[in-house]
Amino acid sequence: MSAELIDKYASGPSLLREAIKGMTPEQLDAAPIEGKWSTRQVVCHLVDFEPILTERILRILSEDNPPIRGASPDAFAASLFYDKRDLETELVYLEAGRKWVTQILRNLSPEQFQRVGTHNERGEMTLEKLLTMYANHIPNHIKFIEEKRSALGV
Repeated sequence: MSAELIDKYASGPSLLREAIKGMTPEQLDAAPIEGKWSTRQVVCHLVDFEPILTERILRILSEDNPPIRGASPDAFAASLFYDKRDLETELVYLEAGRKWVTQILRNLSPEQFQRVGTHNERGEMTLEKLLTMYANHIPNHIKFIEEKRSALGV
């Protein structure tokens, strides 16, 4: 397993913190692009999915071919008070979670990254494939934040 992939996964929270640095509460809540979430909503989405991603990693490591369920980002956004959540609390949670999982990942053997789970929508997936997706999750959403910053002139 590539140490670079684990490093990329571990760096996500600091990249996210940097992406929203200097934004005012009004800018964080603005939705300058019709049909797209605000920056606050993007951050809350990332934080809400982090325990799901963590649980998948832990189950693949500790169970034989566990089922992996998909989840609806829109259902979470509609139900979990994204407009009222404190972003510093969100970021601290995200940072702690990634740090905790990273220490586990750094102790795995190459064979453990080939353990599998079966996703109800995507089929069989190795831990390595999932980790690649998770390492890219925050950077992919940072593109949306940069798009919002640009539309707001920030």
